[in-house]
Amino acid sequence: MSKQEEEQTPQEQQGERLQKVLAQAGVGSRREMEEWISAGRVTVNGDAATLGMRVHEGDVVRVDRRTIRVEAPGSSLPRVLLYHKQEGEIVSRDDPEQRASVFDKLPKVRGQKWIAIGRLDFNTSGLLIFTTSGDLANRLMHPRFEIEREYAVRVQGSMTEEQMRQMLKEGITLDDGPVKFEKLLDEGGEGYNHWYRLVLKEGRNRVVRRTFEALGLPVSRLMRVRFGIVHLPPRLKRGMLAELGVGEVTAMLNWVGMEAPPAVQQSAPRKADERLARGQVAKSKRDDKARRPDRSVATEGPSAKGRQKHVPAVPRSKSGPAHGVPRRKPKAGA
Repeated sequence: MSKQEEEQTPQEQQGERLQKVLAQAGVGSRREMEEWISAGRVTVNGDAATLGMRVHEGDVVRVDRRTIRVEAPGSSLPRVLLYHKQEGEIVSRDDPEQRASVFDKLPKVRGQKWIAIGRLDFNTSGLLIFTTSGDLANRLMHPRFEIEREYAVRVQGSMTEEQMRQMLKEGITLDDGPVKFEKLLDEGGEGYNHWYRLVLKEGRNRVVRRTFEALGLPVSRLMRVRFGIVHLPPRLKRGMLAELGVGEVTAMLNWVGMEAPPAVQQSAPRKADERLARGQVAKSKRDDKARRPDRSVATEGPSAKGRQKHVPAVPRSKSGPAHGVPRRKPKAGA
């Protein structure tokens, strides 16, 4: 216990650490929040915040000009969205070129912000996960947790058997270090295009494209189909969003070693694990009731027209590929 915590009253010690509250609100990581507190960017009830202080429900926390709500410990779950990113979108809020951003389509949240779990480059499509929890985002993105990312990739040409063995055993070395695939499957093809499915445990910038380019195989299409236990739902079309229900969010928290609020601990996570593994997004009436009303987030296109309460889902085939990825012999130029 720190000296400052020893000087606090029992009531003060019962609150939540300020940096934890800010991280859970999606403001940033705990380490970033500690730096912001030290820099004087955070106030609590009008007074400058200090490292190690705790806050309670009802306290007014401000970061720069932004107000953060302090809720009772363990009173609510973070929100989690799945998005099927299209090619031609950036995963950033600021862009000098004014290109379309994935953040333009996200619903607004009061006192919080959406954090993108991992990035996809401008010409890559597929699964993106957003959450309001900085802790959850850190657990899923930090290299030490080695979360698997699965991709479907179409290249110009095909790998030799020796190259495939190399990528699975010792890998190759890029400018920023070695890279090795955890899994690599030949999905077939004809003509000059060939499909592969691969699994990585890292998310370095453009690592898949750079790896195949180093092998002399330019990538013509790249799609992320899985992140950790979450698969891209087959019915989630490009440009659409879907919010996970209470069971799925609880399953994600349990999977990364985070404790879900006692009020929502239930027998649902096991079934929710299965739904996530099949790429299903299923919200039960109990899930909808447990959340605030009017949280429909399924959208298509740049406008919010055509919103639905949820995205219908179908079971993921055990042997078939992810949505939109041919299993064998795609037509040339597809």
